[in-house]
Amino acid sequence: MGRFILRRLLEMIPVLLVVSAVTFFMMRLAPGGPFDSERAMAPEVRKNLDAYYGFDKPLLTQYWNFLKNLAKGDLGPSSKYSNRSVNEIIGGAFPVSLELGIWSLLVALVIGVTAGLIASVKPNSALDYGSMSLSMIGICIPTFVMGPILLVLFALKTDWFNASGWFFPRDRILPSLTLGAYYAAYIARMTRGGMLEVLNQDFIRTARAKGAPLMSVLFKHAFRGGILPVISFLGPATAGLLTGSFVVETIFNVPGLGKYFVTAAFNRDYSMVMGTVLFYAVLIILFNLLVDVIQVWLNPKLRFE
Repeated sequence: MGRFILRRLLEMIPVLLVVSAVTFFMMRLAPGGPFDSERAMAPEVRKNLDAYYGFDKPLLTQYWNFLKNLAKGDLGPSSKYSNRSVNEIIGGAFPVSLELGIWSLLVALVIGVTAGLIASVKPNSALDYGSMSLSMIGICIPTFVMGPILLVLFALKTDWFNASGWFFPRDRILPSLTLGAYYAAYIARMTRGGMLEVLNQDFIRTARAKGAPLMSVLFKHAFRGGILPVISFLGPATAGLLTGSFVVETIFNVPGLGKYFVTAAFNRDYSMVMGTVLFYAVLIILFNLLVDVIQVWLNPKLRFE
């Protein structure tokens, strides 16, 4: 396992280099710049700003300087928030996005796994069709539509929750439902398919023939094998929950990292965009690595290859 993890971590380096190069040159070659939307400034002021941020140097030199600073863990200063570095912004905002992602993942797992288990108990029945139909709502209604609907129903009309902010425990509910409902549908279908495959095997028939209770058959004998497709999906799903929070954070005015990323994209804040993209790229790689390790732990037939 140690060699497997080390190899995957080493493979992360060329991936990050490609991601950083593509992001860097696409941003710099796009029209506009970080100071184009500012009020008219004196040429000497603009020259000093370009020199301070290194924009007066050739692109290859700028990229090489960025890589040198990145190797030291320095993502550079933000051109939008001049008194803060990118490291400070990410360090302050990411815990909020991480908390939103964790709550959304719990919502997706609870709804999806529960619906999948219910559907697998009696396949092709009204219970199966009903639970699968309800779980599909998350796919049919995108987050930028479901968010405003939940706001109108449960914040503006009933006043059960706040329309925006991240101050009280109840402020977590609507954003988490909005973000987690989309992935709950996928998890429900994967749970149903995985459980049906395991429940039709001979050792399950033997357990039932010996009089094992239904709950014992589901959770003691079948669940560990039936949940493997969901575990495989958790890597990209977790990455999607974290990166997909941009829209949800904007709708519910959540002070997470997505807010800064959207602002940086509009304002051509090169350092902030680069830092956010690379930060999320590292998270996605690490989540996928964690999922691979969990898969081998759940299924001894797999090996670290």
